Order: sequence, then C-alpha cells, then structure tokens
Amino acid sequence: MDKLRAMQLFVRVAELGSFSQVAGQTGCSKSMLSKQISALEQTLGTRLLQRSTRRLQLTQAGEDYLQRCRDILRQIEDTEARMQQQQQIPQGKLRINAAMALGLTALAPAFAEFMRLYPQIELDIQLSDEAQDLLQHNFDLGLRVASQAFDSAYVGQTITQFSYSICVSPEYLRQHGAINCPEDLLNHQCLEYSYFRHKHIWPVGKDGVAISGKLKANSSVFLLEMIKQGMGVGFIPRFISYQALQDGEVVEVLANEHKPKMTLFALYPVRQFTPPRLKLLIEFLQSWFSRHPYL
Repeated sequence: MDKLRAMQLFVRVAELGSFSQVAGQTGCSKSMLSKQISALEQTLGTRLLQRSTRRLQLTQAGEDYLQRCRDILRQIEDTEARMQQQQQIPQGKLRINAAMALGLTALAPAFAEFMRLYPQIELDIQLSDEAQDLLQHNFDLGLRVASQAFDSAYVGQTITQFSYSICVSPEYLRQHGAINCPEDLLNHQCLEYSYFRHKHIWPVGKDGVAISGKLKANSSVFLLEMIKQGMGVGFIPRFISYQALQDGEVVEVLANEHKPKMTLFALYPVRQFTPPRLKLLIEFLQSWFSRHPYL
C-alpha cells in the first residue's frame, strides 16, 4: 500500500462524503478507493468510516486521523513548495475556481499571458457562477467578485476593482426613448440577473430603483447579448460590457449616477507556507489588471 496516496484519498473521501465523487475526480475506481481505505484501517487497527447505502460518516478515530492527515499533507506541500522556490523556476499545478462571466471575459487574456510567461506552471481552471468551497473541492485559488471581503477561513488579496454600466442598444433607445434619470428606468424593460445581491433593486442614484421586465437569467454574458438584440436595459459589470461599449454595440446611460463598485478578490486557504507559483500568479494578476483596467 502506498500510504501517502491512501492518506490523500482518505482526505478526499472524508471531505466529499462520496466514493463516487472522489473516483470521478481522481480516475481511481470505487473498488480501489474502498481497498485503500480498508488497508489504512487495517494498518491503524481502527475503523475510520461508517459506511451505509445512503451516506459515509467519520468515526471519532476518523475525525482525529483526518486532521492529522491534513497537517501531514500540508507539510509535504509546503516542503515541496520551498524546494521549488529554491530552484527559482516556477513550476507545478494550480487548481483555480473563478466566476463563469469573469473567466470568459477579463480573465481569459490574463491567463493566456501568464501561460506564455510561465510555461512550466500547469493551470486547471474551473468556471462556475455559483461559488465553490475551495477546501472541499481542492482548489488552490478562488477568484471572486464581491462588494465585501470573505470569511477568515481564507486569505483574501485584492486584485482590482470593477464598476457597473447601465447598458442599452442604440436601436432600443430610438424605439423606446431616452433614459436621462434613474426614475426613467421605471418605464423600460430592465433585464434581471438571477444572482444579483440586490435582486430587483438596481443601486443607482441616491435611493436605488425597483426595476421590472420580462427577462431574468443567471448569466450576465447572456444578458449582454440580449441587450445587443434590443431586448431591454441591463445593469452589467464593466468587465463584461467593456468591449461591447468600445465597439458601439451598446451604449451607457446614467454614466454619472452613483453605482457601487465590486472588488476582485484572490482567495486561498490559510496555510503555513504559500507556494511560490500561487504568489506569482496573484502578483501577476494585480499587475495585469493595473495595466488593463476595466473602469
């Protein structure tokens, strides 16, 4: 038995609570996973998991062993990271979670430049509009856009800030009239983003505006495409609307009205030693966005 590998698999099974999910992530069969865990239990002389047809549950010994395994594996990672730092050659793998819209727009050119500069660093990027638990899904880094910081389980570093644009197509304005003040939005088709924290209240102007419309979607990129088609008005993050505004496909209204800003945070689990490749990527993104601002 490869004890280190068995410990790694045990940690993943304990975190996800599913042999099937771990098998899908690691390429290891469920039967092999079960054999590895059983071999650990035999070596330790105690049961680590209670198995049933519906769920897996850690025993008390399993909970204690899980924490010790995490500590050991983290020390191994830190040791490897220190060795790589001494080699002064950035290398290794980074598993990254980022918002779908952010990845499809602002992040794609940034990551492309990073990969050209550091070809020995392997990136595994998972895009999702719903925030993933970094520890549970074994991510090294999460890139999140939010208006406030996150909990203390993670180290958070600011990458840049984004603003919003209220966007509409020129054809829509010709057909439905100008939008000169926030109250004018009450008479227009306003497209709603499903995950927007303020729901149907757009925080524009002094008190905000309660918008209404016939379209709601869980993708700001999709909403921007509908805006281009003249389907209504959208409250769109600047990093999504930037190129369409530059190309004249949409125009911005109420540009001088107060709107909140969002911060792009780099989040990673608290650890004793941060791998050089992770620090390098964060510093690169901070530099890249300072040279490519999406104001």
